[in-house]
Amino acid sequence: MLDILLVEDDRDLAATVIEYLELEGFRCDHADNGLTAVKLSQENAYDAMLLDLNLPRLDGLSVCHRLRAEGNDVPILMLTARDQLKDKLEGFQAGTDDFLVKPFELQELVVRLLALTRRRSGQVKVLQCADLRMDLTAHEITRAGATVKVSPIGWKLLETLLRASPSALPRQKLEQAVWGEDVPDSNALKVHMHHLRKALDGGSDQPLLHTVAGYGFVVREPAP
Repeated sequence: MLDILLVEDDRDLAATVIEYLELEGFRCDHADNGLTAVKLSQENAYDAMLLDLNLPRLDGLSVCHRLRAEGNDVPILMLTARDQLKDKLEGFQAGTDDFLVKPFELQELVVRLLALTRRRSGQVKVLQCADLRMDLTAHEITRAGATVKVSPIGWKLLETLLRASPSALPRQKLEQAVWGEDVPDSNALKVHMHHLRKALDGGSDQPLLHTVAGYGFVVREPAP
C-alpha cells in the first residue's frame, strides 16, 4: 500500500480525494495548511505528496522550498487552479515534480500518482543529517567537513538511508535497493553496513547510523 500526504485546505475536496484514493488502495494522511504538511513530512516517509498551491500559514511553493532544502525527496504533485506557464515554472523551480490543474478527474490523479511513486524526486541534490552531508552532484560525502570514503555499495546504502531519514528502513528494502532480487548471501548487508558504520561514525562520539533490532537500520541525529 502506498502512503500519500494530501495537503488541501478545501475539506470537501480533500474528503472526496481521500475516499477515492483509499478505494484505489492508497493510504492517505491529510494536512489543511502548509506548516502541518512540513511537520508530517518530517515525521513520516511518504511515497508521494499531493500539494495545493494556495494554502494557509505556508503556501505550496514555500512548502516545496522547505522540504527540498531539508533534503526531502518525496515526489510532489502540485494541485492548482492556475494553468499559466509562469506559475508552473515557479513550481518546478521550487521543487515540485508535476502539476494537475483544478478541476481534475480523479482517474487522472491516480495515474499521475502511480507514475510519481515509481521514482523518488530528482529535485534534491544534497542529502543531510546533522554534520553528515551527501552531495549527489559532486558525488562527495563529508562529515564535519572531512571527506568520507565509501564503496559504491556503501554509497547506495547511505543514499537510500538518508532519503528515508529519520525513518528506519527494513533490511529487505535496503537489500533490494542495492541488489534487487539477487542478494549475494545472508551476510552481505551486515558486512557492508559494518564498513559503512566504520566510515561514518568511526571517528565520532555521536553515531548517526543505528541498528533497529529485529527490523533494519536508520540514519538519525543523536538524541539531545
